[in-house]
Amino acid sequence: MTTLDWSVLAFTLAAIVAYGMYRGRRNRDIGGFLLADRSMPWYTVALSIMATQASAITFTSTPGLGYTDGMRFVQYYFGLPIAMVILSVTAVPAFRKAGVYTAYEFLENRFDLRMRILTSVIFLIGRGLGVGFTIYAPSLVLSIILGWDMSVTSTLIGSVIILYAAAGGVKAIQWTHFQQMIVILSGMAIAFVIAVSLLPPDVSFGDSLRVAGAMGRLKVLDFSFNPNDRYTFWSGIIGGTFVAMAYFGTDQSQVQRYLTAQSTKQSRLALLFNAVIKVPMQFLILLLGVAVFSFYQFVQPPLYFNPAESRRIGSGEFAAEYSRLESWHATAFEAKKTAISGYLGAGTDQGSARWKQHLAEASHRSDQIRSDMKALAKRADPSSDGNDTNFIFLTFVITYLPAGFIGLLFACIFAATMSSTSGELSALATCTVVDIYKRLVRRDADERHYLVVSRLGMVFWGIYAIAFAQFAGGLGALIEAVNIVGSLFYGTMLGI
Repeated sequence: MTTLDWSVLAFTLAAIVAYGMYRGRRNRDIGGFLLADRSMPWYTVALSIMATQASAITFTSTPGLGYTDGMRFVQYYFGLPIAMVILSVTAVPAFRKAGVYTAYEFLENRFDLRMRILTSVIFLIGRGLGVGFTIYAPSLVLSIILGWDMSVTSTLIGSVIILYAAAGGVKAIQWTHFQQMIVILSGMAIAFVIAVSLLPPDVSFGDSLRVAGAMGRLKVLDFSFNPNDRYTFWSGIIGGTFVAMAYFGTDQSQVQRYLTAQSTKQSRLALLFNAVIKVPMQFLILLLGVAVFSFYQFVQPPLYFNPAESRRIGSGEFAAEYSRLESWHATAFEAKKTAISGYLGAGTDQGSARWKQHLAEASHRSDQIRSDMKALAKRADPSSDGNDTNFIFLTFVITYLPAGFIGLLFACIFAATMSSTSGELSALATCTVVDIYKRLVRRDADERHYLVVSRLGMVFWGIYAIAFAQFAGGLGALIEAVNIVGSLFYGTMLGI
């Protein structure tokens, strides 16, 4: 990165943190620190809900998933609008009427203390692991930029977020979410425009989409009932609805967002805004990944997108095999490029079909070489999963974006981490204090005491997340891994 990139990154993040600390000053009790005195307007709550869910994982791993698997992943979110309508009718008025700090406080009124504590503990364990994922994603970025070990970068980033979240409370967090989402969405839009502009002069955006479609990257809807296919219309409508109901209705990191709203109506507006916006936003982020895929059909991509592992393998005992795969990769790329040129230039349906077949064969050969490289990565390092999906978009950004824009894109990624992680740490601290400490340990302390314990709770869960972040890299594509881990806990919580 250039000096300009570092300046853009530093200025953007410093401005966001300073503004949040300013808006979050004067917290004197846990009502202000944890629920912002229930004073937030619906649009701030809406963007805070979106920002808490849209972590750095969304902006590093999702484009990579669009690159490797196309647009199918968007089906995962088809159930979200249904869930938002159900929760607006059921959960929002129930929580607001009960005047609770946490979703689990409501369960004691409905059942008993044991049910409240059980569900709160399940949330604390599961969400604490989820925060580890959100810390890992920007740590990956920093490790690529600086060449540092992941354990160092995850500790550094986690510590900064803990300081920021513990100092300002939920009011600081939610006001900065507003600015963070603006920076994030602007940065992703710029990345998309640059990816399209970098296409060869004789290739239009329509041509690039035609190639991506011929290679299976533009398939959005899959109505099959194949249980071995993770992303279909039915898994999105059925499974996605239940996952979204669990996340937005039982996960305190989201419930806390709409409990800070000024009224029930404002909470509902915030949820319904996300019902309308979330699917198109995920569609466009996946389309960014497809745009990067299209670009790499005309410009030779790396054999393996993890730069640190590539350097290690290329200079180690497997160097000869790596060099051979690189040679095959270059040959396969040229064959594929020739097939693409023929496909785009074919004047008849018959000629187009013939070249499309050649393209499919060349693409299969290229994919096979990539699979061999992943297998080599596993042999070179048994702890590696051989998955480089999380590095695809980062490699494109570092290699091809102009000076200044790289810093802005990385600012987006760090802003997403700050927004998501700070919101989750706030929720973890809220449950720790309200559901556990205040209910079981010390019930009659003053507000200042609970405020101090809330800050300490954020520090504890931040350290817990940093510890898990050391292992998150071995779980494959982060956007899938975080949903899988969450689903281990959400079924029980939603059932209760």
